[in-house]
Amino acid sequence: MDRLPNPAWLRSFESAARHLNFTTTARELGLTQTAVSLHIRSLEAELGQKLFTRNARRLELTELGQSYSLTVRRALADIALSTNSLFGPASRQTLTIRAAISTATYWIAAELPDFTAQHPDIPVRLISHIWNDSVAPADVDVEIRLGYGDWPGVRAEKLTDEYLVPVCRADNGSADLSGLPKSPLIHILGYEDNWTRYFQANGITATHQPPQHSVDTSVAALQLVMAGAGYATMLERFARNAIRQGAPLDIAGPAIPFAQSHYLISAQGAAHPSAAAGLFCAWLRDRLASDAAG
Repeated sequence: MDRLPNPAWLRSFESAARHLNFTTTARELGLTQTAVSLHIRSLEAELGQKLFTRNARRLELTELGQSYSLTVRRALADIALSTNSLFGPASRQTLTIRAAISTATYWIAAELPDFTAQHPDIPVRLISHIWNDSVAPADVDVEIRLGYGDWPGVRAEKLTDEYLVPVCRADNGSADLSGLPKSPLIHILGYEDNWTRYFQANGITATHQPPQHSVDTSVAALQLVMAGAGYATMLERFARNAIRQGAPLDIAGPAIPFAQSHYLISAQGAAHPSAAAGLFCAWLRDRLASDAAG
């Protein structure tokens, strides 16, 4: 038989070439980081060539490593395809959904019980992140992003129109909008202009005072609001879901249109989605249509 490296080494190499991170690879394969590193070193010794350049903060594939990773990935995919064709797919294949942490917390997680009730045979894994570009490419079945739909290298299907509202702790009572600029305002990093836009839309002159609290997610902003730290802006969809789940919050003013929307994301040239992903996307569109009708 022709020369063939240890299959376990190849599997670790293929995963590490995708993630460029041994810790993430170890988590995906159910191994220790030490074991993954040993697999890669053993494969490099077997081949007599370096496959990765190890920098201070991240891995990079060498040119040989890049070429070899494509061959190994294709070979492992062929094996998986043949296995599924001959012996059938796993009976319970997990559906992986990825979304920003606020979207995952205040929208998708709140809706998932309905999907599970309709499709109890599909296990769901919901993973989240703060910024769209903060996560390395990963194996996900469905990705939902909030933005303008102009991301390079992907297809973006618009799902929603969104609206912005101010929120306060429930025992604060309704706010006088004209007095809001003088109230303690919580800012969300990346969306610092939300308050300015909200005041302009309502014809309110805003004072430019530095915020006492700035946070990087709507989740943290809501915790501050519920702790009595002040007012925050957030998507009306998120606010109403949080209130339905029992959060001691009130919407403190009328909604205004928000420039960004939620999109279903898929890579350009990607294969057709799995059956489970197709069912989830169809369910999500139906839920949104029902919400719009209601």
